[in-house]
Amino acid sequence: MLEVGDLVKEFGGLRAVDGVSFTLAAHTITGLIGPNGAGKTTLFNTIAGVHRPSSGSISFLGRRIGGLPPHRIFHAGLVRTFQIPRPFAGMTVLENTMLVPAGQAGERFWNNWFARSQVRAQERAGRERAREVLDFVGLERLSGEYAKNLSGGQQKLLELARVLMAEPQLILLDEPGAGVNPTLLVTIMDKLRELHARGITFLIIEHNMDLIMNLCNPVLVMAQGRLLMEGPPEVVRNDPRVLEAYLGGVLA
Repeated sequence: MLEVGDLVKEFGGLRAVDGVSFTLAAHTITGLIGPNGAGKTTLFNTIAGVHRPSSGSISFLGRRIGGLPPHRIFHAGLVRTFQIPRPFAGMTVLENTMLVPAGQAGERFWNNWFARSQVRAQERAGRERAREVLDFVGLERLSGEYAKNLSGGQQKLLELARVLMAEPQLILLDEPGAGVNPTLLVTIMDKLRELHARGITFLIIEHNMDLIMNLCNPVLVMAQGRLLMEGPPEVVRNDPRVLEAYLGGVLA
């Protein structure tokens, strides 16, 4: 599904991603781990189009996407979340979810006068779809709440709901477990398993080793901008290079 070949991203004299190559199979949940500063988020940002590659290639479903702007990559079916969710704070949970689908007739202001029936029909369909997605992630009861009033874990679920409204094929998740209480973390993991069973592919950055080891296979390991190894979680957990280079000899 995703092919990254000898990818390099430099910022001035700093090479944040240094010749990374890997392939991502469809219908997998792949973990990406490494210490702070390993280059994980820069790799995500480069794949998602936030940064242009300095060199190397990125292909999604056989199409070169390296260097494309984020909105074109998004519309191709590859979407990402952020470690710190960024909902529209002054909008409700339902409104945040409804605004995601592209090409809505109401986005063109003249349609609100000359194509009202089309706008209303799309809005009804969008509201119904949004409620289905919010029910799936467990936020339907909060659909009328302002996003700014949600807890950190609930905002992570809202971010997942917004991603699902785009009907993606591949989701890049940036630390879905960060700042989330244990109960909501279990909920998030369960929802990811359900989505995986429906055919969605995931690449997940995460520092929570329990989440990675119980959810992901394979696991990619980065350090100093490079890919150190790739393998099943039980192999990664016991690899001396990982224990030494990333976790000071202890993989919790």
